[in-house]
Amino acid sequence: MSNLDWILLTLTLLFIILYGVYKNHRDKNIDGYLLGNQSLPWYHVGFSVMATQASAITFLSTTGQGFDDGMRFVQFYFGLPLAMIVLCITFIPIFHRLKVYTAYEYLEHRFDGKVRIFTAFLFLVQRSLSTGISIYAPAIILSTIFGWDIVWTNVIMGGLVLTYTVVGGTKAISYTHLQQMLVITVAMFLAGVIVLQMLPADIGLLKALKIAGKSERMNLVSFEFNPKDRYNVWSGLIGGFFLQLSYFGTDQSQVGRYLTGESTNQSRLGLVMNGLLKVPMQFSILLVGVLVFVFYQYNTSPVFFNKVEVDKLRSSQYAPQLQVLEKEHEAISKKKQQLLANIGDAEDEQLMAYKASLKESDSLSKNVKSQVVDLIKKNNPKATTNDRDFVFLRFVLDYLPQGLVGLLIAVIFAASMGSIASAYNSLAATTVVDVYRKYSKTPPSEKSELNASKVSTVLWGIFCIFVAQYASELGNMIEVVNVLGSLFYGIILGVFLVAFYFKSIGGTATFWAAVISQSIILGIGIPQLMLKKEWIAYLWFNPLGCILVIGIAWMIQNLWKKSEYSSSKTTNA
Repeated sequence: MSNLDWILLTLTLLFIILYGVYKNHRDKNIDGYLLGNQSLPWYHVGFSVMATQASAITFLSTTGQGFDDGMRFVQFYFGLPLAMIVLCITFIPIFHRLKVYTAYEYLEHRFDGKVRIFTAFLFLVQRSLSTGISIYAPAIILSTIFGWDIVWTNVIMGGLVLTYTVVGGTKAISYTHLQQMLVITVAMFLAGVIVLQMLPADIGLLKALKIAGKSERMNLVSFEFNPKDRYNVWSGLIGGFFLQLSYFGTDQSQVGRYLTGESTNQSRLGLVMNGLLKVPMQFSILLVGVLVFVFYQYNTSPVFFNKVEVDKLRSSQYAPQLQVLEKEHEAISKKKQQLLANIGDAEDEQLMAYKASLKESDSLSKNVKSQVVDLIKKNNPKATTNDRDFVFLRFVLDYLPQGLVGLLIAVIFAASMGSIASAYNSLAATTVVDVYRKYSKTPPSEKSELNASKVSTVLWGIFCIFVAQYASELGNMIEVVNVLGSLFYGIILGVFLVAFYFKSIGGTATFWAAVISQSIILGIGIPQLMLKKEWIAYLWFNPLGCILVIGIAWMIQNLWKKSEYSSSKTTNA
């Protein structure tokens, strides 16, 4: 990176951090620290909700997803607008009316303490694991730029965010989110424009999209119902709806964002804003990844996108073998570029032949890459061999002009800081409100609660940094985060839906239904994760878990009633 890049990167990050801390430096109680005194307008709420999701994973991993698998991931968000409507009607008014700090407080009002604690526990497990992955994502950048060990970059990234979260609280997070979303929007637009400008002179946007389509990267919508297929209209509308409903309605990292709204209507408007803007935003980021794919059809791509591991290999005993494979990869790439130059004027028969040749070239490229991966494993058994998350970062560092490199990296850092900070804050809020306050022998003072919030923020931050050390083993980050969430979200949502709509079902029945249902989902999901083989796509875990909780709770409650009725009948006799 140039000096200009470093200046822009440093100034952007310093401004965001210092501005956020300044805006909240006077908060002296838990209401200000966790809820921002419920004083924020709808646009703050909306940007904060969006920015909480827009971590480095969004920019590194979603662009990598578009590069590798095309546009079909956008179907994941098809259920989002419908989920926002349900939340505005049901969840938000209840949470605001009860004036809760966390979503799980409501469950004790409706059921009892054990349901509240179990649901809060599920959230804490899920969110801490996901936050570890969110820390790993920007740590990739530090590792790539400096060549540092990923362990230390995880510590630096996680610790940096921990510092300003502890000092600033939730209002600092919300104010920094406004700055982050502005920088994110501008920088990603510029990145897309620059990718297009770097394509050959005769390749405009429409032709680039046609090339992407011929390479099966414009697969926007699939109506085939296939439970094993991760992304189609049905998994997006049904599985995605349940996932988004649980994420925004029961995950404290999101609930904590819209509880900062100064009224029910302000919170509703913020969520509606998120529902309207989120799908176009994700579409645009995926499209940037697709355009980067088209760019590398006309330019030789790295044989492996993780520069740190390739540099280690280049200075190892395997360097001669790497050179041979790189030359082979370059020759395949040149042949592919010649095919693409001729494909536009080809007749139908020639076109089929060209497509067959392109597929053969792609197969040869994959074979060369697999040989490079084998060498990397031999040289460093602990190396990260999934390089999909490195595609966009490598493109930025190799091709983008001075200044924009620093700005884009600042964007990714800023997005991560907002997302990780929100997660730290939500973990602390749940720990203090749902555990510390509940089990404290005497009612804690405001000062002791505020201190407990900061201490628990630090402890959760350390745990999440520890989790980040193992994130590289799990695969593509954007998918892994959603897989982990889907293992728990359906169960948590089921508990809340029972609370809202099934008034005859009590706490004990709901508690055991949640325990049994969670065991079933983990019994299906964990073997799939370990074996890396899917019998059912992860999005379906969300409706399945929710339906299991409702169904099992209803059965237990009715069996209990029958048992009590039989018992009372026998006694009367």
